[in-house]
Amino acid sequence: MNRYSHQIKKNIYLDNAAATPLDREIAKQIARFEQDVYGNASAIHAPGSKAKEILEKARTMVSTSVFAHSDEIVFTGSGTESNALAIIGVVRACKIQGIPHIITSSIEHPAVLENCAYLASRGEATVTYVPVTREGLVEIKEIKKALHDNTVLVSIMYANNEIGTIQPISEIAKAIRHYKKTRRETDSPPYPLFHTDACQAMNYLPTNNIEKLGVDMLSFNSSKIYGPKGVGVLYKKRKVILEPLYKGGGQEYGLRSGTEHVSLCMGLALALEKTNALKEKEVIRLSALRDSLIKKLMNLSERQTYHINLNGSLSSRLPNNINISIEGLSSELLVIELDACGIAVSSKSACKSEDPEDSYVIAALRKGGDRVATSTEGSLRISLGRHTTQKDLNGFIQALENIFIKYAPWKKA
Repeated sequence: MNRYSHQIKKNIYLDNAAATPLDREIAKQIARFEQDVYGNASAIHAPGSKAKEILEKARTMVSTSVFAHSDEIVFTGSGTESNALAIIGVVRACKIQGIPHIITSSIEHPAVLENCAYLASRGEATVTYVPVTREGLVEIKEIKKALHDNTVLVSIMYANNEIGTIQPISEIAKAIRHYKKTRRETDSPPYPLFHTDACQAMNYLPTNNIEKLGVDMLSFNSSKIYGPKGVGVLYKKRKVILEPLYKGGGQEYGLRSGTEHVSLCMGLALALEKTNALKEKEVIRLSALRDSLIKKLMNLSERQTYHINLNGSLSSRLPNNINISIEGLSSELLVIELDACGIAVSSKSACKSEDPEDSYVIAALRKGGDRVATSTEGSLRISLGRHTTQKDLNGFIQALENIFIKYAPWKKA
């Protein structure tokens, strides 16, 4: 094989931020529940009672894992649905004078941004999109500046899905509490509420005591924690009043009608328990792999024609996330070439992978740093997971270097 060929046969999965493989032991337990627990959890006969018992056991397991009350756990179909229920539910349930106001950031997941835009387009809410720094961090002063009397919701993600930036959630919560104290009256509503999208955070960040985070609502899903797809959770404090997205049989405390998929709910609960048990060791292991890969990428940048930029904060970053921009090569080309080598990475959020536009998250970073990204500056998100090894990352570096060599400007001359 030509030493410049990049067709190195690999099978390396580095897109764990999009979805994680289903844990094999959990898959076996889900299959058992699918066979044994077939009743409708709302029915009063024996099979229904058994399903209800397993469903509530799963709910209790989740509540224990995050140190919440079991009736504060609402099962949904995804992290996207959890976000939508939190955002639309608060706005439509609130009783205030004037149009409700939402504060969010410019780099939120589409499940937050697009639901905010949806409400704004219907005249149901106004939205302030606070900017981020060139490292992708939300500044507390920007949140404080955006708070108004009609602000009913602040929604800031715990960790960004593209660049892995960890936001100062507890500090934002303190700022919101302080604001509420300065304007509180006896009959004042409990606004603004604070919601966080924690889908990327559950594997690696402190989530075992939601009270300490200071949030009123928190969304996450199962497919990011090695559980089954098709199930998520919205944690909401008892005091939070939400309007359901639709009506029906009144399941999930009237907030999410429809027959619950009991085996998936239990799969999520088991996955969350295992995630919490492995979290400390995985953070240490993946942080070391991440830092090693960043160093190798910077060395590669120095050796080759193409310059590599690291996107997002180096210090306030998820242990499994590396996001880079490569000047002179498009994201699509890089993803396709790496896929041809058997290496799976992404260019941005999987929910936006078919969108031809460049990443709005990277664009927001450039704006925060007073720099404009060029149309040929491709970004890659490399997200590590439980099965990632140093050998995998060495293979990724080797393949990327060969791609650089293949498309080097001097070869076009």
